[in-house]
Amino acid sequence: MPESFTVRALTAQLANLDPNLRVRLAVNPDFPFAHYVGAHVVVHDGIAYIGEDGQGGYLPPAVREHLAWG
Repeated sequence: MPESFTVRALTAQLANLDPNLRVRLAVNPDFPFAHYVGAHVVVHDGIAYIGEDGQGGYLPPAVREHLAWG
């Protein structure tokens, strides 16, 4: 994700989705995992941080491929 990614850009991507979809963060340190999205957003120094709320398991292969994470 580019460093200039904004709340406006994220909102635009989410606007047409089913509002009842579950949300996960895709994290790729060395092994691609899905993480639960935390309930709090913290704004500090002009950046909105979305906390994670635990690990949900490995990402499905199709998601890894779409994100080009092999």
